[in-house]
Amino acid sequence: MRNILFRSGALAALAVIASSAPAFAQGAAKLDAGNTAWMLTSTALVLMMTIPGLALFYGGMVRKKNVLATVMQSFAVTCLVTLLWFILGYSLAFSDGGGMNAYIGGLSKFMHNGIGVGTLWTAGNIPEFVFSMFQMTFAIITPALIAGAFAERMKFSALLWFMGLWLVFVYCPIAHWVWGGGFLGSAGVLDFAGGTVVHINAGVAGLMCALVMGKREGYGTVNMAPHNLVLSVIGASLLWVGWFGFNAGSELAADGLAGAAMMNTQVATAAAGLAWMFTEWMVAKKPSVLGIISGAVAGLVAVTPASGFVNPTGAFIIGIAAGIICYFAAVKLKHAFGYDDSLDAFGVHGIGGIIGALLTGVFADPAINPLGKEHSIVTQAYGIVFTIAWTAIVSLIILNVLKATIGLRPSTQEEVEGLDISQHGEVVP
Repeated sequence: MRNILFRSGALAALAVIASSAPAFAQGAAKLDAGNTAWMLTSTALVLMMTIPGLALFYGGMVRKKNVLATVMQSFAVTCLVTLLWFILGYSLAFSDGGGMNAYIGGLSKFMHNGIGVGTLWTAGNIPEFVFSMFQMTFAIITPALIAGAFAERMKFSALLWFMGLWLVFVYCPIAHWVWGGGFLGSAGVLDFAGGTVVHINAGVAGLMCALVMGKREGYGTVNMAPHNLVLSVIGASLLWVGWFGFNAGSELAADGLAGAAMMNTQVATAAAGLAWMFTEWMVAKKPSVLGIISGAVAGLVAVTPASGFVNPTGAFIIGIAAGIICYFAAVKLKHAFGYDDSLDAFGVHGIGGIIGALLTGVFADPAINPLGKEHSIVTQAYGIVFTIAWTAIVSLIILNVLKATIGLRPSTQEEVEGLDISQHGEVVP
């Protein structure tokens, strides 16, 4: 009798537990393990784009006496932005700014306050730590891209100050405008993975740097050919592979739209690489290695805002347009206007980002993404104008303040000697 009562009580207890468990599970958001695994992978891929991808891509294109300084820029920016993003940047970009939320986030997530291992980001039901890390890799590569415009002629101390201030006062507000609940996103500006936030932003800032700093010593008279294009090819290849995390990862989920973004990325990149190559072949009579890898990067840039909104045919057309137009921007435009955009940060990222953002408004396909239903080239232009205006004005202010205080350039002798030895006391054997 005692055993029967015991078994009856145990079964009743189990029934209560079983009936209450589903109710508890339904009342709380559940971690999506598949999405989380994909986002962990995407985050690592995007970090790889800066180190080693961009470091090698830029490092191979400068002269040998500046290669260490150039790769150091990418590595140091990675370290600097990581800490600034953890302390302040994430909160400014992705927290609620209250009455100012249309323009900037608040400080509620200062030093990631209130975020724990169980805190989920609603889109994709992934850990918020993972979402912040993913966005951190975007914040890292954007200022690192700017360095291509002033390669071989900025003091390292000035670079650190510029990149830190630029992240807080330019990148974080624009990221909030588009992705964090700000006025551009609310207006319907489409930017799937960073055409405005990353590429137009970095490209225009790079142009401001080139204008304020002036040309490299000996520009136009001294041979400034790349010292090792093999490094640049390796870097471009790492950028291409890492870009799948950049674009497909921006869906924040392992689903069909992420697959579409991946396909669009591949198609546009290949089309742009060949478009640049054939354009150069016709104009300069020879297809160069530097040309095809530059074209591929231009395609990656242009498809970034469109990757999750267009179909592969749209991506194909965007890639061709980017390859042809960016070729003339990089080869002809800067010579026509007389500025020294050392590694074509503006010609590839600024112009490519503008092309991609505008054509997203042309080719957005609701069958791929319902958010593209109300697409408009006018709305896209609205986002482009605000991005260009803010980054140009604030970048100019930061540059001129630094120029008047600590100075932007090394001495003429130090620049001629090379930044490797003058800034870091090291040389490549």
